[in-house]
Amino acid sequence: MEAYKNILVVVDPSTDEQKALSRAVEFASKTTTKITAFLSIYDFSYEMTTMLSSDEREAMRQTVINDRKVWIEERIKAIGASVEDIDIKVIWHNRPFEAVIDQVIDHGFDVVFKGTHEHDKLKSVIFTPTDWHLLRKCPCPLLLVKDHSWPANGNILAAVNVGSDEDEHQSLNKIITEEAKHLADIISANVNLVNSFPGTPVNIAIEIPEFNASQYNDTMLQHHKDAMAKHADTYGIDRERTFVKEGLPEDVIESLSQELDAELVILGTIGRTGLSAALIGNTAEHVIDRLNCDVLALKPAGYVSPLQS
Repeated sequence: MEAYKNILVVVDPSTDEQKALSRAVEFASKTTTKITAFLSIYDFSYEMTTMLSSDEREAMRQTVINDRKVWIEERIKAIGASVEDIDIKVIWHNRPFEAVIDQVIDHGFDVVFKGTHEHDKLKSVIFTPTDWHLLRKCPCPLLLVKDHSWPANGNILAAVNVGSDEDEHQSLNKIITEEAKHLADIISANVNLVNSFPGTPVNIAIEIPEFNASQYNDTMLQHHKDAMAKHADTYGIDRERTFVKEGLPEDVIESLSQELDAELVILGTIGRTGLSAALIGNTAEHVIDRLNCDVLALKPAGYVSPLQS
Protein backbone atom coordinates (compact mmCIF):
# COMPACT_ATOMS: atom_id res chain seq x y z
CA MET A 1 0.00 0.00 0.00
CA GLU A 2 1.20 3.51 -0.74
CA ALA A 3 2.31 5.61 2.21
CA TYR A 4 -0.27 7.85 3.82
CA LYS A 5 0.17 11.17 2.03
CA ASN A 6 -2.89 12.97 3.33
CA ILE A 7 -3.92 12.68 7.00
CA LEU A 8 -7.15 14.10 8.41
CA VAL A 9 -6.83 14.70 12.15
CA VAL A 10 -10.08 15.08 14.07
CA VAL A 11 -9.51 17.81 16.65
CA ASP A 12 -11.07 17.22 20.07
CA PRO A 13 -12.82 20.46 21.13
CA SER A 14 -13.21 19.29 24.75
CA THR A 15 -9.54 19.28 25.73
CA ASP A 16 -6.27 21.10 25.17
CA GLU A 17 -4.49 17.75 24.88
CA GLN A 18 -4.63 16.72 21.23
CA LYS A 19 -3.21 13.20 21.21
CA ALA A 20 -4.34 12.48 17.63
CA LEU A 21 -2.61 15.62 16.38
CA SER A 22 0.55 14.73 18.31
CA ARG A 23 0.51 11.23 16.79
CA ALA A 24 0.04 12.64 13.29
CA VAL A 25 2.97 15.02 13.73
CA GLU A 26 5.10 12.13 15.04
CA PHE A 27 4.07 10.00 12.06
CA ALA A 28 4.69 12.82 9.58
CA SER A 29 8.23 13.23 10.92
CA LYS A 30 9.02 9.76 9.56
CA THR A 31 7.51 10.20 6.10
CA THR A 32 6.26 12.79 3.61
CA THR A 33 2.77 13.51 4.81
CA LYS A 34 0.32 16.39 4.66
CA ILE A 35 -1.73 16.98 7.82
CA THR A 36 -5.11 18.69 8.03
CA ALA A 37 -6.43 19.53 11.51
CA PHE A 38 -10.22 19.36 11.24
CA LEU A 39 -12.97 20.45 13.59
CA SER A 40 -16.72 20.57 13.09
CA ILE A 41 -18.64 22.79 15.49
CA TYR A 42 -22.28 23.56 16.02
CA ASP A 43 -24.27 25.57 18.54
CA PHE A 44 -28.02 25.30 18.21
CA SER A 45 -28.53 28.55 20.08
CA TYR A 46 -27.09 30.45 17.12
CA GLU A 47 -29.72 28.92 14.87
CA MET A 48 -32.49 29.96 17.26
CA THR A 49 -31.61 33.65 17.29
CA THR A 50 -34.66 34.67 15.29
CA MET A 51 -34.18 38.37 15.91
CA LEU A 52 -31.07 38.33 13.72
CA SER A 53 -31.00 38.22 9.96
CA SER A 54 -29.43 35.26 8.15
CA ASP A 55 -26.39 37.43 7.35
CA GLU A 56 -25.98 38.35 11.00
CA ARG A 57 -26.27 34.70 12.08
CA GLU A 58 -23.66 33.76 9.49
CA ALA A 59 -21.37 36.47 10.83
CA MET A 60 -21.78 35.09 14.35
CA ARG A 61 -20.98 31.59 13.16
CA GLN A 62 -17.91 32.84 11.33
CA THR A 63 -16.70 34.57 14.49
CA VAL A 64 -16.91 31.28 16.38
CA ILE A 65 -15.14 29.43 13.55
CA ASN A 66 -12.32 31.99 13.48
CA ASP A 67 -11.95 31.74 17.26
CA ARG A 68 -11.62 27.94 17.03
CA LYS A 69 -9.00 28.27 14.29
CA VAL A 70 -6.89 30.45 16.57
CA TRP A 71 -7.32 27.89 19.36
CA ILE A 72 -6.17 25.06 17.06
CA GLU A 73 -3.12 27.12 16.08
CA GLU A 74 -2.28 27.36 19.78
CA ARG A 75 -2.63 23.59 20.17
CA ILE A 76 -0.30 23.03 17.22
CA LYS A 77 2.34 25.30 18.73
CA ALA A 78 1.91 23.58 22.11
CA ILE A 79 3.08 20.26 20.69
CA GLY A 80 6.08 21.86 19.06
CA ALA A 81 4.79 21.76 15.50
CA SER A 82 4.70 24.55 12.94
CA VAL A 83 1.37 26.15 12.06
CA GLU A 84 2.66 26.62 8.50
CA ASP A 85 3.03 22.85 8.09
CA ILE A 86 -0.55 21.96 9.06
CA ASP A 87 -3.75 22.96 7.29
CA ILE A 88 -6.57 24.02 9.60
CA LYS A 89 -10.18 23.56 8.63
CA VAL A 90 -13.17 24.41 10.85
CA ILE A 91 -16.72 24.05 9.58
CA TRP A 92 -20.23 24.50 10.97
CA HIS A 93 -21.94 21.10 11.01
CA ASN A 94 -24.34 19.47 13.44
CA ARG A 95 -23.20 15.86 12.91
CA PRO A 96 -19.45 15.47 13.50
CA PHE A 97 -19.09 12.00 11.99
CA GLU A 98 -20.82 13.08 8.78
CA ALA A 99 -18.57 16.13 8.57
CA VAL A 100 -15.47 13.92 8.88
CA ILE A 101 -16.65 11.39 6.29
CA ASP A 102 -17.67 14.17 3.90
CA GLN A 103 -14.11 15.50 4.12
CA VAL A 104 -12.69 12.04 3.37
CA ILE A 105 -14.98 11.58 0.37
CA ASP A 106 -14.61 15.08 -1.04
CA HIS A 107 -10.87 15.53 -0.52
CA GLY A 108 -9.45 12.02 -0.75
CA PHE A 109 -7.83 11.69 2.67
CA ASP A 110 -5.86 8.46 3.09
CA VAL A 111 -6.45 7.99 6.81
CA VAL A 112 -8.28 9.58 9.73
CA PHE A 113 -6.56 10.05 13.11
CA LYS A 114 -8.90 10.51 16.08
CA GLY A 115 -8.15 10.64 19.79
CA THR A 116 -10.11 8.62 22.35
CA HIS A 117 -11.50 9.74 25.70
CA GLU A 118 -10.50 8.19 28.98
CA HIS A 119 -12.80 8.06 31.99
CA ASP A 120 -10.82 9.66 34.82
CA LYS A 121 -12.13 7.42 37.57
CA LEU A 122 -12.52 4.13 35.73
CA LYS A 123 -9.31 4.52 33.72
CA SER A 124 -11.06 2.95 30.78
CA VAL A 125 -11.67 4.37 27.34
CA ILE A 126 -15.07 5.80 26.52
CA PHE A 127 -16.07 5.66 22.89
CA THR A 128 -18.43 8.33 21.67
CA PRO A 129 -21.21 7.88 19.09
CA THR A 130 -18.89 9.65 16.63
CA ASP A 131 -16.25 6.93 17.17
CA TRP A 132 -18.74 4.14 16.45
CA HIS A 133 -20.14 5.88 13.38
CA LEU A 134 -16.65 6.38 11.98
CA LEU A 135 -15.72 2.76 12.65
CA ARG A 136 -18.73 1.57 10.67
CA LYS A 137 -18.97 4.19 7.94
CA CYS A 138 -15.59 5.85 7.30
CA PRO A 139 -14.38 4.65 3.89
CA CYS A 140 -10.66 5.07 4.67
CA PRO A 141 -8.53 3.62 7.51
CA LEU A 142 -9.32 5.00 10.96
CA LEU A 143 -6.63 5.28 13.65
CA LEU A 144 -8.06 5.60 17.16
CA VAL A 145 -5.27 7.10 19.25
CA LYS A 146 -4.69 6.32 22.91
CA ASP A 147 -1.80 7.23 25.22
CA HIS A 148 0.58 4.36 24.46
CA SER A 149 3.91 5.51 23.02
CA TRP A 150 5.39 4.27 19.74
CA PRO A 151 8.92 3.17 20.73
CA ALA A 152 11.46 2.00 18.17
CA ASN A 153 11.52 -1.79 17.77
CA GLY A 154 8.05 -2.00 19.30
CA ASN A 155 5.28 -4.38 18.30
CA ILE A 156 2.41 -4.15 15.86
CA LEU A 157 -0.26 -6.81 16.32
CA ALA A 158 -2.30 -7.60 13.22
CA ALA A 159 -5.49 -9.59 13.80
CA VAL A 160 -6.33 -11.88 10.89
CA ASN A 161 -8.84 -14.64 10.21
CA VAL A 162 -6.80 -17.20 8.29
CA GLY A 163 -9.18 -20.06 9.00
CA SER A 164 -11.93 -18.67 6.78
CA ASP A 165 -12.19 -19.26 3.05
CA GLU A 166 -14.66 -16.40 2.57
CA ASP A 167 -13.47 -13.85 0.03
CA GLU A 168 -14.23 -10.94 2.36
CA HIS A 169 -12.02 -12.37 5.11
CA GLN A 170 -9.27 -13.30 2.67
CA SER A 171 -9.33 -9.78 1.25
CA LEU A 172 -9.14 -8.27 4.73
CA ASN A 173 -6.29 -10.59 5.72
CA LYS A 174 -4.29 -9.30 2.78
CA ILE A 175 -5.12 -5.65 3.49
CA ILE A 176 -4.36 -5.97 7.22
CA THR A 177 -1.06 -7.79 6.75
CA GLU A 178 0.22 -5.48 4.02
CA GLU A 179 -0.74 -2.45 6.13
CA ALA A 180 1.08 -3.90 9.15
CA LYS A 181 4.26 -4.42 7.12
CA HIS A 182 4.01 -0.96 5.58
CA LEU A 183 3.61 0.77 8.95
CA ALA A 184 6.28 -1.39 10.57
CA ASP A 185 8.78 -0.11 8.01
CA ILE A 186 7.85 3.50 8.78
CA ILE A 187 7.89 3.33 12.59
CA SER A 188 10.58 0.62 12.94
CA ALA A 189 8.35 -1.98 14.57
CA ASN A 190 7.91 -5.75 14.47
CA VAL A 191 4.89 -7.35 12.81
CA ASN A 192 3.03 -9.99 14.81
CA LEU A 193 0.01 -11.91 13.51
CA VAL A 194 -2.75 -13.30 15.70
CA ASN A 195 -5.66 -15.58 14.83
CA SER A 196 -8.28 -16.86 17.25
CA PHE A 197 -10.61 -19.79 16.75
CA PRO A 198 -13.70 -20.97 18.66
CA GLY A 199 -13.55 -23.95 20.95
CA THR A 200 -15.92 -26.90 20.88
CA PRO A 201 -19.56 -25.79 20.79
CA VAL A 202 -21.02 -26.75 24.16
CA ASN A 203 -24.36 -27.86 22.70
CA ILE A 204 -22.66 -30.35 20.37
CA ALA A 205 -20.63 -31.86 23.20
CA ILE A 206 -23.79 -32.29 25.28
CA GLU A 207 -26.16 -33.51 22.57
CA ILE A 208 -23.75 -35.94 20.91
CA PRO A 209 -22.07 -38.04 23.62
CA GLU A 210 -19.77 -39.80 21.15
CA PHE A 211 -18.43 -36.45 19.92
CA ASN A 212 -14.72 -36.19 20.72
CA ALA A 213 -14.25 -32.60 21.85
CA SER A 214 -10.52 -32.94 22.39
CA GLN A 215 -9.94 -34.33 18.91
CA TYR A 216 -12.12 -31.59 17.43
CA ASN A 217 -10.09 -28.89 19.18
CA ASP A 218 -6.81 -30.45 18.06
CA THR A 219 -8.03 -30.59 14.47
CA MET A 220 -9.21 -26.97 14.56
CA LEU A 221 -5.94 -25.82 16.10
CA GLN A 222 -3.88 -27.61 13.45
CA HIS A 223 -6.06 -26.25 10.64
CA HIS A 224 -5.54 -22.67 11.82
CA LYS A 225 -1.83 -23.18 12.49
CA ASP A 226 -1.32 -24.53 8.96
CA ALA A 227 -3.29 -21.65 7.48
CA MET A 228 -1.35 -19.13 9.59
CA ALA A 229 2.00 -20.60 8.56
CA LYS A 230 1.03 -20.37 4.90
CA HIS A 231 -0.16 -16.80 5.32
CA ALA A 232 2.97 -15.73 7.23
CA ASP A 233 5.25 -17.32 4.63
CA THR A 234 3.43 -15.48 1.85
CA TYR A 235 4.30 -12.14 3.44
CA GLY A 236 7.75 -13.03 4.76
CA ILE A 237 6.77 -12.86 8.42
CA ASP A 238 8.74 -14.94 10.93
CA ARG A 239 6.60 -17.82 12.18
CA GLU A 240 7.82 -17.10 15.70
CA ARG A 241 5.79 -13.90 15.46
CA THR A 242 2.55 -15.71 14.67
CA PHE A 243 0.02 -16.71 17.30
CA VAL A 244 -2.98 -19.04 17.04
CA LYS A 245 -5.13 -19.26 20.14
CA GLU A 246 -8.51 -20.69 21.10
CA GLY A 247 -11.03 -18.18 22.36
CA LEU A 248 -13.08 -15.13 21.48
CA PRO A 249 -11.22 -12.59 19.32
CA GLU A 250 -11.67 -9.82 21.89
CA ASP A 251 -10.15 -11.98 24.66
CA VAL A 252 -7.27 -13.30 22.57
CA ILE A 253 -6.33 -9.93 21.04
CA GLU A 254 -6.50 -8.10 24.37
CA SER A 255 -4.39 -10.72 26.15
CA LEU A 256 -1.72 -10.90 23.45
CA SER A 257 -1.52 -7.12 22.98
CA GLN A 258 -0.75 -6.80 26.70
CA GLU A 259 1.77 -9.64 26.58
CA LEU A 260 3.60 -8.02 23.66
CA ASP A 261 3.06 -4.49 24.99
CA ALA A 262 1.87 -3.68 21.47
CA GLU A 263 1.86 -0.05 20.41
CA LEU A 264 -0.66 -0.67 17.63
CA VAL A 265 -3.33 -3.25 16.88
CA ILE A 266 -4.59 -3.51 13.31
CA LEU A 267 -7.89 -5.19 12.58
CA GLY A 268 -10.65 -5.23 10.02
CA THR A 269 -14.20 -4.07 10.36
CA ILE A 270 -16.83 -5.00 7.82
CA GLY A 271 -18.82 -1.86 8.55
CA ARG A 272 -22.18 -3.30 9.53
CA THR A 273 -24.88 -0.72 10.09
CA GLY A 274 -28.49 -0.83 11.14
CA LEU A 275 -30.12 -3.82 12.82
CA SER A 276 -27.37 -6.29 11.94
CA ALA A 277 -24.85 -4.08 13.75
CA ALA A 278 -27.07 -3.87 16.83
CA LEU A 279 -27.61 -7.63 16.97
CA ILE A 280 -24.22 -8.92 15.89
CA GLY A 281 -21.73 -6.12 16.26
CA ASN A 282 -18.22 -6.14 14.86
CA THR A 283 -15.17 -7.81 16.29
CA ALA A 284 -13.45 -4.44 16.09
CA GLU A 285 -16.06 -2.85 18.32
CA HIS A 286 -15.78 -5.61 20.91
CA VAL A 287 -11.99 -5.34 20.94
CA ILE A 288 -11.00 -1.69 20.83
CA ASP A 289 -12.40 -0.50 24.14
CA ARG A 290 -10.39 -3.21 25.92
CA LEU A 291 -7.03 -2.22 24.47
CA ASN A 292 -4.57 0.28 25.93
CA CYS A 293 -2.85 1.01 22.63
CA ASP A 294 -3.73 2.62 19.31
CA VAL A 295 -6.11 0.75 17.04
CA LEU A 296 -6.13 0.96 13.24
CA ALA A 297 -9.45 -0.19 11.75
CA LEU A 298 -9.48 -1.14 8.08
CA LYS A 299 -12.33 -1.81 5.66
CA PRO A 300 -12.48 -4.54 3.00
CA ALA A 301 -11.56 -3.75 -0.59
CA GLY A 302 -14.45 -2.14 -2.43
CA TYR A 303 -16.15 -0.88 0.71
CA VAL A 304 -18.53 2.00 0.02
CA SER A 305 -19.65 4.24 2.85
CA PRO A 306 -23.44 4.63 3.19
CA LEU A 307 -22.82 8.38 3.05
CA GLN A 308 -21.55 7.97 -0.51
CA SER A 309 -24.77 6.46 -1.81
